[in-house]
Amino acid sequence: MSIELRNISKRFGDITAVDRVSFSVHEGELMALLGPSGGGKTTVLRMIGGLEMPTEGDIFVRGQRMNDVPVQKRNIGFVFQNYALFKNMSVFNNIAFGLKIQKKSRAETEARVMELLQLFGLDGLEKRYPHQLSGGQRQRVAIARALAPKPGVLLLDEPFGAVDAKIRQELREWLVTLHHELNVTTIFVTHDQEEALEVSNRIVIFSK
Repeated sequence: MSIELRNISKRFGDITAVDRVSFSVHEGELMALLGPSGGGKTTVLRMIGGLEMPTEGDIFVRGQRMNDVPVQKRNIGFVFQNYALFKNMSVFNNIAFGLKIQKKSRAETEARVMELLQLFGLDGLEKRYPHQLSGGQRQRVAIARALAPKPGVLLLDEPFGAVDAKIRQELREWLVTLHHELNVTTIFVTHDQEEALEVSNRIVIFSK
């Protein structure tokens, strides 16, 4: 699913968080938004996902203007930096959350969750709760939950920032493999130049 941003700006009162940003993402591409904290990367990601509305400019997905399309109708999966898993839900129910919102049948939901558990190397963990998982496992559950409803776009906000260096390297390699298998248009935010170069097809550089 292709994405185009045309002169996007976002102001919060007197503060300009994003100033006339334009770029496009090709269908099936894995793109990095690279830059320091406070450069507007996450705000851009949130505007694409519909969690923030642009003050100026337009966002298009497959040629359709998305500015006024509500978040639940954008067919976009979002993974937050701190995972944002539901602590009182099992791994199975976390992954199934979006499917239940879509009112999928129990059989369809179970089949999709089991497919993702296997794909993400989480077999046998479906009854565990987030506090019983490692950081890397929690991140994989979060990405599986975002992908369960089969979104056209996957947005990742500093996806590996909360894990140690060894697990971060494993997750980078795993994300590249996953992207090759699923070919979902993916944008991820990072401040790590090495990570951006290793994982992405193209890089958009932000500055303060």
